Amino acid sequence: MTLSDMPLHQPALVESVQDRHANDAISRRLRELGFVAGEEVKVVAVGPVGREPLLVQVGYTRFALRRTEAARVIVREPGALA
Repeated sequence: MTLSDMPLHQPALVESVQDRHANDAISRRLRELGFVAGEEVKVVAVGPVGREPLLVQVGYTRFALRRTEAARVIVREPGALA
């Protein structure tokens, strides 16, 4: 499942961040911000128009992400086999 598909307030664990192409700057930046394997993440809120942006919490930090950015983050439910 991707972060952009997550229901509100449901915790998940980051599995990976997918690169859409070689040298994907957005994916690299997401990893730099803390979207790394094993980190807990959840969608805290969504915008009113087109459900964008997503307010996402990773650790204790919140970020506003576009759906296309959040779709790069692959997540799994806590307790699910990796």
